[in-house]
Amino acid sequence: MKLQKMLLLLLALILSLTTNSQKLNAQTTATARIYQQMTQSERSEFVASQAQRIANEMSGRNYEFTPAFVEDIQQALNQYSRRLAKSGDNSLGKRDLRLVLQRGQAQAPTLIASFKARNISPLIGLYIPWIESEYENIQSPNSMGAIGMFQFLPKTGERYGLSADDLLDVEKSADAAARYITDSLEKFKDDPMKEALALLAYNRGEQQTAQALKLLVNDQNRQCSICALTADRSKLDEAFRSENVYYVPRFFAAAIIGENPAAFGVQSQPLSAQ
Repeated sequence: MKLQKMLLLLLALILSLTTNSQKLNAQTTATARIYQQMTQSERSEFVASQAQRIANEMSGRNYEFTPAFVEDIQQALNQYSRRLAKSGDNSLGKRDLRLVLQRGQAQAPTLIASFKARNISPLIGLYIPWIESEYENIQSPNSMGAIGMFQFLPKTGERYGLSADDLLDVEKSADAAARYITDSLEKFKDDPMKEALALLAYNRGEQQTAQALKLLVNDQNRQCSICALTADRSKLDEAFRSENVYYVPRFFAAAIIGENPAAFGVQSQPLSAQ
């Protein structure tokens, strides 16, 4: 009789362990799924948590993102994710994103060192050139005359002491970009989203960004000023609506991929770990 009870207890223990093991395996499998395999709700949750993590690492505090702004980040992330394992077109903005990550890995030590030397988050230094040039040191000026990895306009480069040749020097242009961000952080120092505004200013310009804030930001929406600008984009100029509005969401989308490549099926270290 005692032997029977012991066998029953042992069987119950085995069943319990088996059930718990199955649950753990199921949870691990769900967690291990790459972004492209997630459900819509899982994607939204992933983007929201990772955007907050990037913001915290970049600024040392939490950002009060609105759901609409997180959706803007997710849309940018979806566009990027569709370029993973893409073959054929190797042009800027269309090439396989794995090539972008490889280039980023090669440039990361220089970018990180330049921004750390100016006491600026290396994440900013890592992902501005992703958006600007996908880590390509572009020698041919674009329609605005910008060149180099950080896409400085010659006039802006001159403001930060860069000669025409310096615009194509990655280390010098990275240092100039870090100083530009430093100046913007000082300009927007009283805003809880000052890092995001500094990023916007890199694309839009400091004065234009300040004017947009004056027009659209008030006491009710100040906690997420970048959210307020993107939400009321229709009240701003064509340049904002067609280009500037996408810049900060793209930055966060790029950083989410670059800091979590395995979550997108790319077996490499985060760019900040280089």
